[in-house]
Amino acid sequence: MKYILILLLAITGYANGYANYFGIVKPPMTLLKIDYSTWDKLLKKYVDIDGNVDYKNLGKEIGLLNSYLKDQTKNPISEYDTNESKLVYYINLYNAATVKLILDNYPLGSIKDLKGPWNRQVISIRDKKLSLGDIEHNILRKMDEPRIHFAINCASYSCPKLLNEAFTVEKLEEQLEKTARNFVNDPKRNVINKEKAMLSQIFKWYKKDFTDKMALADYINKYSTTKISNDTSIEYINYDWSLNAVK
Repeated sequence: MKYILILLLAITGYANGYANYFGIVKPPMTLLKIDYSTWDKLLKKYVDIDGNVDYKNLGKEIGLLNSYLKDQTKNPISEYDTNESKLVYYINLYNAATVKLILDNYPLGSIKDLKGPWNRQVISIRDKKLSLGDIEHNILRKMDEPRIHFAINCASYSCPKLLNEAFTVEKLEEQLEKTARNFVNDPKRNVINKEKAMLSQIFKWYKKDFTDKMALADYINKYSTTKISNDTSIEYINYDWSLNAVK
């Protein structure tokens, strides 16, 4: 019996190695559980229900934020992890890195006071330097989830509100739905009635993401309490790039 078990283990190991060599199966995913509790505590402490950030006082804990980002990039998500885990990781990373960029240059009136803020290399993962633009366009937008546009925050008043809790795998769907509904129905960001819809520039800039599977009106209607039709006149509201700071 002992020798049969050894033989079976040997055959199984050989088969797995053969399959991996020819790309039939992927290597096992990393079982590392990523901890977002530090980011969650900072958000709960310094971001209000309207998504405004107390940058002045958060700046006193920039060492904690820096340590959090260092841990996140030192032990990043595995390429073999789930799509949901990747979304959570990169949404949190984008938002935390944006806040750090503001704190590193605070005080300022707008993120656009900085030269090329979305092209600056702000973090490094596996020896690859990334900008906020890299995370948004080359990672998140390629994950076939247009709701990421309501989850990531560009530190400006016209952006979707910065959620005052960290995204988690367990609550991801609930959080994405919440941010989508809140943004679409927020009269400061979208003014919608049956005859005319004044929409955020986000729906213009990233229209392709929202209309890949349906018309823009249909996408809006998924979340809007006021329904529109394909005949509804659509215009876009000027974007307010003022810093989303607590007043």
